[in-house]
Amino acid sequence: MAKRIKKSAPLFLIAILTIGLTAVYLYIMLSNTERNVIFENTLLNRHNSLEQTYGVAASAGQTIGEVKNDSLVGDYCPDGLDKNKNLLRPIGVMLAGDAVTRPLSGIGQADVVIEMPVITRGINRFLALFQCTDAKEIGSVRSARDDFIPLAAAFDAVFAHWGGSHFALDELKKKIIDNLDALQNRFGAYYRKKGIAAPNNGFSNLQRLRDASQRASFRVLQNPGYGYKRINKDQTELAEQWFNLDIKYPGTFAVRWVFDPDKKTFLRFRGGTKEVDKNTGLQVASPNVIIIKTTSRQIEGQYNDVKVTGRGEAIIYRTGKEIKATWDKDINNLSARLLFLDEQGQEIPLVPGKIWLEYIDQKTNISYTPVS
Repeated sequence: MAKRIKKSAPLFLIAILTIGLTAVYLYIMLSNTERNVIFENTLLNRHNSLEQTYGVAASAGQTIGEVKNDSLVGDYCPDGLDKNKNLLRPIGVMLAGDAVTRPLSGIGQADVVIEMPVITRGINRFLALFQCTDAKEIGSVRSARDDFIPLAAAFDAVFAHWGGSHFALDELKKKIIDNLDALQNRFGAYYRKKGIAAPNNGFSNLQRLRDASQRASFRVLQNPGYGYKRINKDQTELAEQWFNLDIKYPGTFAVRWVFDPDKKTFLRFRGGTKEVDKNTGLQVASPNVIIIKTTSRQIEGQYNDVKVTGRGEAIIYRTGKEIKATWDKDINNLSARLLFLDEQGQEIPLVPGKIWLEYIDQKTNISYTPVS
Protein backbone atom coordinates (compact mmCIF):
# COMPACT_ATOMS: atom_id res chain seq x y z
CA MET A 1 0.00 0.00 0.00
CA ALA A 2 2.81 2.41 0.96
CA LYS A 3 4.65 1.67 -2.28
CA ARG A 4 1.56 2.50 -4.36
CA ILE A 5 1.26 5.89 -2.58
CA LYS A 6 4.91 6.71 -3.27
CA LYS A 7 4.56 5.85 -6.95
CA SER A 8 1.40 7.92 -7.33
CA ALA A 9 2.82 11.02 -5.61
CA PRO A 10 4.75 12.29 -8.67
CA LEU A 11 1.65 11.82 -10.83
CA PHE A 12 -0.39 13.78 -8.31
CA LEU A 13 2.12 16.65 -8.32
CA ILE A 14 2.21 16.68 -12.12
CA ALA A 15 -1.59 16.88 -12.20
CA ILE A 16 -1.64 19.82 -9.77
CA LEU A 17 1.06 21.61 -11.76
CA THR A 18 -0.83 21.05 -15.01
CA ILE A 19 -4.05 22.46 -13.55
CA GLY A 20 -2.20 25.51 -12.24
CA LEU A 21 -0.47 26.24 -15.54
CA THR A 22 -3.74 25.79 -17.41
CA ALA A 23 -5.46 28.30 -15.12
CA VAL A 24 -2.70 30.85 -15.67
CA TYR A 25 -2.86 30.33 -19.44
CA LEU A 26 -6.63 30.75 -19.51
CA TYR A 27 -6.44 33.98 -17.48
CA ILE A 28 -3.80 35.42 -19.82
CA MET A 29 -6.02 34.55 -22.78
CA LEU A 30 -9.07 36.25 -21.27
CA SER A 31 -10.31 39.33 -23.07
CA ASN A 32 -10.16 42.69 -21.31
CA THR A 33 -13.92 42.50 -20.81
CA GLU A 34 -13.71 39.11 -19.12
CA ARG A 35 -10.87 40.26 -16.87
CA ASN A 36 -12.89 43.33 -15.94
CA VAL A 37 -15.84 41.13 -14.93
CA ILE A 38 -13.55 39.21 -12.57
CA PHE A 39 -12.14 42.52 -11.33
CA GLU A 40 -15.57 44.07 -10.65
CA ASN A 41 -16.68 40.91 -8.82
CA THR A 42 -13.62 41.23 -6.58
CA LEU A 43 -14.64 44.79 -5.71
CA LEU A 44 -18.22 43.77 -5.03
CA ASN A 45 -17.12 40.89 -2.80
CA ARG A 46 -14.94 43.21 -0.71
CA HIS A 47 -17.73 45.78 -0.43
CA ASN A 48 -20.24 43.10 0.63
CA SER A 49 -17.82 41.58 3.13
CA LEU A 50 -17.46 44.95 4.86
CA GLU A 51 -21.24 45.28 5.13
CA GLN A 52 -21.64 41.71 6.42
CA THR A 53 -18.83 42.10 8.96
CA TYR A 54 -19.97 45.40 10.45
CA GLY A 55 -23.70 45.31 9.71
CA VAL A 56 -23.81 48.65 7.86
CA ALA A 57 -22.66 50.03 4.54
CA ALA A 58 -18.95 50.84 4.41
CA SER A 59 -19.28 54.55 3.68
CA ALA A 60 -16.04 56.11 2.47
CA GLY A 61 -14.20 58.18 5.06
CA GLN A 62 -16.33 56.66 7.85
CA THR A 63 -14.75 54.46 10.48
CA ILE A 64 -16.62 51.17 10.95
CA GLY A 65 -15.17 49.17 13.77
CA GLU A 66 -11.47 49.26 12.92
CA VAL A 67 -11.94 49.40 9.15
CA LYS A 68 -11.83 52.67 7.27
CA ASN A 69 -13.02 52.50 3.66
CA ASP A 70 -11.54 55.61 2.06
CA SER A 71 -11.78 57.16 -1.37
CA LEU A 72 -9.87 60.10 -2.79
CA VAL A 73 -13.09 62.12 -3.02
CA GLY A 74 -14.15 61.33 0.56
CA ASP A 75 -17.35 59.58 -0.44
CA TYR A 76 -18.59 56.94 -2.80
CA CYS A 77 -17.77 57.81 -6.39
CA PRO A 78 -20.29 60.45 -7.57
CA ASP A 79 -23.74 59.51 -8.84
CA GLY A 80 -23.67 58.08 -12.34
CA LEU A 81 -20.34 56.33 -11.73
CA ASP A 82 -19.67 52.84 -10.42
CA LYS A 83 -19.74 53.34 -6.66
CA ASN A 84 -17.48 50.32 -6.11
CA LYS A 85 -14.61 52.22 -7.72
CA ASN A 86 -13.99 54.01 -4.44
CA LEU A 87 -12.30 50.75 -3.40
CA LEU A 88 -9.82 50.81 -6.28
CA ARG A 89 -6.18 51.64 -5.88
CA PRO A 90 -5.50 55.06 -7.44
CA ILE A 91 -3.38 55.51 -10.55
CA GLY A 92 -1.06 58.54 -10.36
CA VAL A 93 0.01 59.92 -13.75
CA MET A 94 2.79 62.45 -14.40
CA LEU A 95 1.42 65.22 -16.63
CA ALA A 96 3.11 68.06 -18.52
CA GLY A 97 2.76 71.65 -17.41
CA ASP A 98 4.17 73.44 -20.45
CA ALA A 99 1.91 75.95 -22.23
CA VAL A 100 2.22 74.04 -25.52
CA THR A 101 0.50 70.99 -23.96
CA ARG A 102 -2.64 72.87 -22.86
CA PRO A 103 -5.45 71.95 -22.59
CA LEU A 104 -4.48 68.74 -20.83
CA SER A 105 -6.58 65.61 -21.18
CA GLY A 106 -8.00 64.33 -17.89
CA ILE A 107 -6.72 67.15 -15.67
CA GLY A 108 -10.25 68.06 -14.56
CA GLN A 109 -11.35 64.44 -14.11
CA ALA A 110 -8.60 63.49 -11.68
CA ASP A 111 -9.68 63.11 -8.05
CA VAL A 112 -6.48 64.59 -6.62
CA VAL A 113 -3.94 66.76 -8.46
CA ILE A 114 -0.51 67.75 -7.16
CA GLU A 115 1.21 70.71 -8.83
CA MET A 116 4.91 71.23 -8.18
CA PRO A 117 7.94 72.89 -9.81
CA VAL A 118 10.38 70.55 -11.56
CA ILE A 119 12.73 73.44 -12.34
CA THR A 120 13.11 76.06 -9.61
CA ARG A 121 11.31 79.25 -10.67
CA GLY A 122 10.62 77.54 -13.98
CA ILE A 123 8.44 74.67 -15.17
CA ASN A 124 5.69 72.99 -13.13
CA ARG A 125 4.38 69.47 -13.59
CA PHE A 126 1.43 67.56 -12.20
CA LEU A 127 0.76 64.25 -10.56
CA ALA A 128 -2.89 63.50 -11.37
CA LEU A 129 -4.47 60.72 -9.31
CA PHE A 130 -7.45 58.85 -10.74
CA GLN A 131 -9.82 56.57 -8.87
CA CYS A 132 -13.44 57.24 -9.85
CA THR A 133 -13.60 58.61 -13.38
CA ASP A 134 -12.61 56.53 -16.42
CA ALA A 135 -10.81 59.31 -18.28
CA LYS A 136 -10.93 58.37 -21.97
CA GLU A 137 -7.56 60.05 -22.50
CA ILE A 138 -4.82 61.19 -20.12
CA GLY A 139 -1.92 63.34 -21.22
CA SER A 140 0.40 64.48 -22.22
CA VAL A 141 2.28 62.04 -20.00
CA ARG A 142 5.76 63.19 -19.02
CA SER A 143 8.78 61.96 -17.13
CA ALA A 144 9.04 61.15 -13.45
CA ARG A 145 10.85 63.25 -10.89
CA ASP A 146 12.13 61.74 -7.67
CA ASP A 147 10.22 64.13 -5.39
CA PHE A 148 6.87 63.01 -6.85
CA ILE A 149 7.48 59.38 -5.82
CA PRO A 150 6.79 59.88 -2.07
CA LEU A 151 3.62 61.78 -3.00
CA ALA A 152 2.31 58.94 -5.16
CA ALA A 153 3.08 56.58 -2.27
CA ALA A 154 1.24 58.92 0.12
CA PHE A 155 -1.98 58.02 -1.73
CA ASP A 156 -1.16 54.30 -2.18
CA ALA A 157 -1.07 54.88 -5.96
CA VAL A 158 0.48 53.05 -8.88
CA PHE A 159 2.97 55.54 -10.39
CA ALA A 160 2.60 56.07 -14.17
CA HIS A 161 5.20 58.06 -16.13
CA TRP A 162 7.17 58.39 -19.38
CA GLY A 163 10.76 57.73 -18.38
CA GLY A 164 12.28 60.05 -15.81
CA SER A 165 15.29 61.84 -14.44
CA HIS A 166 18.13 59.54 -13.45
CA PHE A 167 17.39 60.44 -9.82
CA ALA A 168 13.84 59.12 -10.19
CA LEU A 169 14.80 56.06 -12.23
CA ASP A 170 17.49 55.11 -9.70
CA GLU A 171 14.82 55.08 -6.99
CA LEU A 172 12.30 53.18 -9.12
CA LYS A 173 14.88 50.47 -9.87
CA LYS A 174 14.80 49.67 -6.16
CA LYS A 175 11.14 48.59 -6.57
CA ILE A 176 10.03 50.99 -3.85
CA ILE A 177 6.69 51.61 -5.58
CA ASP A 178 4.61 49.86 -8.25
CA ASN A 179 5.18 51.83 -11.44
CA LEU A 180 4.34 51.73 -15.15
CA ASP A 181 7.07 53.28 -17.31
CA ALA A 182 6.09 54.18 -20.88
CA LEU A 183 9.66 53.61 -22.07
CA GLN A 184 9.10 49.94 -21.27
CA ASN A 185 5.39 50.17 -22.18
CA ARG A 186 4.44 46.88 -20.63
CA PHE A 187 1.14 45.55 -21.96
CA GLY A 188 0.60 48.54 -24.28
CA ALA A 189 -0.43 51.01 -21.59
CA TYR A 190 0.74 54.05 -23.57
CA TYR A 191 0.58 55.42 -27.11
CA ARG A 192 1.84 58.38 -29.11
CA LYS A 193 -0.60 60.71 -30.87
CA LYS A 194 -0.01 61.79 -34.44
CA GLY A 195 0.22 65.49 -35.16
CA ILE A 196 1.82 66.35 -31.81
CA ALA A 197 5.57 66.85 -31.55
CA ALA A 198 7.59 64.74 -29.12
CA PRO A 199 8.05 64.71 -26.18
CA ASN A 200 4.51 65.98 -25.64
CA ASN A 201 2.73 63.31 -27.72
CA GLY A 202 2.60 60.57 -25.08
CA PHE A 203 -0.86 59.58 -23.83
CA SER A 204 -2.78 56.82 -22.09
CA ASN A 205 -6.20 56.30 -20.54
CA LEU A 206 -7.38 54.91 -17.24
CA GLN A 207 -8.61 51.61 -18.67
CA ARG A 208 -5.22 50.91 -20.29
CA LEU A 209 -3.39 51.73 -17.08
CA ARG A 210 -5.69 49.61 -14.92
CA ASP A 211 -5.38 46.68 -17.32
CA ALA A 212 -1.58 46.99 -17.36
CA SER A 213 -1.53 47.14 -13.56
CA GLN A 214 -3.55 43.94 -13.31
CA ARG A 215 -1.37 42.14 -15.83
CA ALA A 216 1.73 43.30 -13.97
CA SER A 217 0.24 41.65 -10.85
CA PHE A 218 0.10 44.92 -8.93
CA ARG A 219 -2.29 45.07 -6.00
CA VAL A 220 -5.73 46.11 -7.30
CA LEU A 221 -7.52 47.44 -4.21
CA GLN A 222 -6.53 50.45 -2.17
CA ASN A 223 -5.22 49.79 1.30
CA PRO A 224 -7.45 51.18 4.07
CA GLY A 225 -6.59 54.46 5.76
CA TYR A 226 -5.54 56.67 2.85
CA GLY A 227 -8.58 58.94 2.67
CA TYR A 228 -9.00 62.28 4.39
CA LYS A 229 -11.37 63.25 7.15
CA ARG A 230 -14.31 65.10 5.60
CA ILE A 231 -16.97 67.57 6.67
CA ASN A 232 -20.54 66.35 6.48
CA LYS A 233 -22.05 67.81 3.30
CA ASP A 234 -24.97 69.21 5.30
CA GLN A 235 -22.64 71.04 7.70
CA THR A 236 -20.62 73.07 5.20
CA GLU A 237 -20.95 76.81 5.86
CA LEU A 238 -19.72 79.26 3.24
CA ALA A 239 -17.60 82.28 4.04
CA GLU A 240 -19.46 85.59 4.19
CA GLN A 241 -16.88 87.20 1.88
CA TRP A 242 -15.52 85.52 -1.29
CA PHE A 243 -11.83 85.63 -2.11
CA ASN A 244 -9.60 84.92 -5.10
CA LEU A 245 -6.41 82.95 -4.52
CA ASP A 246 -3.41 83.91 -6.67
CA ILE A 247 -0.28 81.74 -6.77
CA LYS A 248 2.61 83.65 -8.32
CA TYR A 249 4.25 80.79 -10.18
CA PRO A 250 6.45 82.35 -12.91
CA GLY A 251 5.14 83.46 -16.32
CA THR A 252 2.45 81.30 -17.93
CA PHE A 253 2.44 79.01 -14.89
CA ALA A 254 0.79 81.65 -12.69
CA VAL A 255 -2.42 80.28 -11.16
CA ARG A 256 -5.63 81.91 -9.96
CA TRP A 257 -8.43 80.10 -8.12
CA VAL A 258 -11.77 81.95 -8.10
CA PHE A 259 -14.41 80.81 -5.62
CA ASP A 260 -17.87 80.17 -7.08
CA PRO A 261 -20.39 80.42 -4.19
CA ASP A 262 -23.21 78.89 -6.24
CA LYS A 263 -21.22 75.73 -6.98
CA LYS A 264 -19.33 75.87 -3.67
CA THR A 265 -16.05 75.25 -5.47
CA PHE A 266 -12.95 77.02 -6.74
CA LEU A 267 -12.51 77.51 -10.50
CA ARG A 268 -8.98 77.36 -11.92
CA PHE A 269 -7.20 79.79 -14.23
CA ARG A 270 -3.63 79.39 -15.49
CA GLY A 271 -1.57 81.90 -17.42
CA GLY A 272 -4.51 84.30 -17.34
CA THR A 273 -6.99 81.95 -19.05
CA LYS A 274 -9.47 79.31 -17.90
CA GLU A 275 -7.91 75.90 -17.31
CA VAL A 276 -10.15 73.42 -19.12
CA ASP A 277 -10.07 69.67 -19.54
CA LYS A 278 -9.71 68.67 -23.18
CA ASN A 279 -11.83 65.56 -22.58
CA THR A 280 -14.85 67.43 -21.26
CA GLY A 281 -14.38 71.06 -22.30
CA LEU A 282 -15.22 72.04 -18.71
CA GLN A 283 -13.24 74.39 -16.52
CA VAL A 284 -11.13 72.66 -13.88
CA ALA A 285 -12.70 73.00 -10.44
CA SER A 286 -12.02 71.82 -6.91
CA PRO A 287 -13.75 72.47 -3.55
CA ASN A 288 -10.41 71.96 -1.77
CA VAL A 289 -7.24 73.87 -2.66
CA ILE A 290 -4.26 73.45 -0.34
CA ILE A 291 -1.07 75.52 -0.42
CA ILE A 292 1.97 73.57 0.80
CA LYS A 293 4.95 75.76 1.66
CA THR A 294 8.32 74.07 1.45
CA THR A 295 11.88 74.48 0.16
CA SER A 296 13.44 73.72 -3.20
CA ARG A 297 17.06 73.38 -4.31
CA GLN A 298 18.98 72.70 -7.51
CA ILE A 299 20.62 69.26 -7.45
CA GLU A 300 22.01 68.98 -10.98
CA GLY A 301 21.76 71.26 -13.99
CA GLN A 302 18.10 72.27 -14.27
CA TYR A 303 16.88 69.50 -11.94
CA ASN A 304 15.56 70.64 -8.61
CA ASP A 305 14.53 68.79 -5.49
CA VAL A 306 11.45 69.80 -3.51
CA LYS A 307 11.19 68.86 0.16
CA VAL A 308 8.04 66.72 0.36
CA THR A 309 8.69 64.88 3.64
CA GLY A 310 8.93 66.22 7.16
CA ARG A 311 6.59 69.06 8.08
CA GLY A 312 5.90 72.68 7.30
CA GLU A 313 3.31 75.40 6.86
CA ALA A 314 0.13 74.79 4.85
CA ILE A 315 -3.00 76.80 4.09
CA ILE A 316 -6.32 75.09 3.33
CA TYR A 317 -8.91 76.86 1.20
CA ARG A 318 -12.40 75.38 1.37
CA THR A 319 -15.96 76.78 1.33
CA GLY A 320 -14.39 80.15 0.52
CA LYS A 321 -12.47 80.14 3.82
CA GLU A 322 -8.75 80.24 4.61
CA ILE A 323 -7.49 77.85 7.32
CA LYS A 324 -3.92 77.78 8.64
CA ALA A 325 -2.47 74.29 8.98
CA THR A 326 0.69 72.21 9.29
CA TRP A 327 1.52 69.62 6.64
CA ASP A 328 3.19 66.45 7.84
CA LYS A 329 4.63 63.40 6.06
CA ASP A 330 6.84 60.91 7.89
CA ILE A 331 10.37 61.17 6.48
CA ASN A 332 11.13 57.54 7.40
CA ASN A 333 8.05 55.92 5.86
CA LEU A 334 7.60 56.24 2.08
CA SER A 335 3.95 55.15 2.19
CA ALA A 336 3.01 57.46 5.07
CA ARG A 337 -0.01 59.67 4.40
CA LEU A 338 0.31 63.40 3.78
CA LEU A 339 -1.52 64.96 6.73
CA PHE A 340 -2.92 68.44 7.38
CA LEU A 341 -3.07 69.23 11.09
CA ASP A 342 -4.40 71.99 13.34
CA GLU A 343 -2.59 73.52 16.33
CA GLN A 344 -3.64 70.58 18.51
CA GLY A 345 -2.20 68.06 16.04
CA GLN A 346 -5.65 66.93 14.89
CA GLU A 347 -6.43 66.30 11.23
CA ILE A 348 -8.35 69.16 9.61
CA PRO A 349 -11.40 67.90 7.69
CA LEU A 350 -11.86 68.74 4.02
CA VAL A 351 -14.99 69.20 1.94
CA PRO A 352 -16.14 66.05 0.08
CA GLY A 353 -14.84 66.16 -3.48
CA LYS A 354 -11.64 66.76 -5.39
CA ILE A 355 -8.38 68.04 -3.89
CA TRP A 356 -5.70 70.24 -5.47
CA LEU A 357 -2.32 70.43 -3.73
CA GLU A 358 -0.14 73.40 -4.70
CA TYR A 359 3.53 73.14 -3.68
CA ILE A 360 5.34 76.47 -3.48
CA ASP A 361 8.92 77.29 -2.53
CA GLN A 362 10.14 80.10 -0.34
CA LYS A 363 10.26 82.58 -3.24
CA THR A 364 6.73 81.98 -4.57
CA ASN A 365 4.22 84.52 -3.29
CA ILE A 366 0.50 84.00 -2.85
CA SER A 367 -2.35 86.44 -2.27
CA TYR A 368 -5.91 85.89 -1.10
CA THR A 369 -7.88 88.99 -2.05
CA PRO A 370 -11.57 89.76 -1.49
CA VAL A 371 -13.90 89.92 -4.47
CA SER A 372 -15.40 93.40 -4.79
